[in-house]
Amino acid sequence: MARTKPVTWYMATPADGIIELSRHAGTPVSLADAVGQVVDHPAPCRTKWFDETDFSYFRMVKRVGEVLEGTGIWPVTWPVRLWIVEPVGDTGNWSQHHYPYRLLAHQIRVVEETDAWQALGAGGREVLDVIAHQVPERAARWAADWDADPEGMRERRRNWELCGGRTCGSGSWARSMADAASRARRESAAQRWSERLAGDTVDQVLAAADVRPAALHYARSRAADLAAAAQHHARFDAYVLNSLRGVDLDSVPAAV
Repeated sequence: MARTKPVTWYMATPADGIIELSRHAGTPVSLADAVGQVVDHPAPCRTKWFDETDFSYFRMVKRVGEVLEGTGIWPVTWPVRLWIVEPVGDTGNWSQHHYPYRLLAHQIRVVEETDAWQALGAGGREVLDVIAHQVPERAARWAADWDADPEGMRERRRNWELCGGRTCGSGSWARSMADAASRARRESAAQRWSERLAGDTVDQVLAAADVRPAALHYARSRAADLAAAAQHHARFDAYVLNSLRGVDLDSVPAAV
């Protein structure tokens, strides 16, 4: 008989280890203080599994790339903490068709803390490296490129969005490929989180600079695409990755 692989369930919290939705509800539950223990929900819903409040049950996922969805953590931040948990007692789901990777419970056992980078998908380590090193190094240049020639960059960006070439596909096509891969791999939440982290890093780097709003928007979008390329670097070939990385946008246009 084939052996069934045991399911691993995940939950994410901010850096202090408290479930954010429980904090909002005024009944903070700390996973950091409960490793190895069974935790009862402080105010479980009476009718399973209805949202009688924003924190009616514990939510967990078996696809770690979706663990940052619906956590209540806002604004998007890093680091977060990632926990392996086990459901105890009755469990439920909103819909096995639409949410087969989710599980709801009124009791959980906190097994252990695990590496948080997994919440950003299979390429989470690469995403964090890009956000920590490449985005800060490139943000000022992206903004400067736009401010130096807004109309020219607007035209180049339009061409990049719509037209592929010998070395890379169109930007809109590459983004759709990234979105489709994230949906197929259950990493949509990871991609949204990564892109927001990358954009927020641009905001921090350029906070003291005299940058026009359009240039800031351009730099944020470049950072988000770079993060998406890092997330999917092992899944796509250079034709897709070069587009997400904006190779044609960074190259110097030929003299007329």
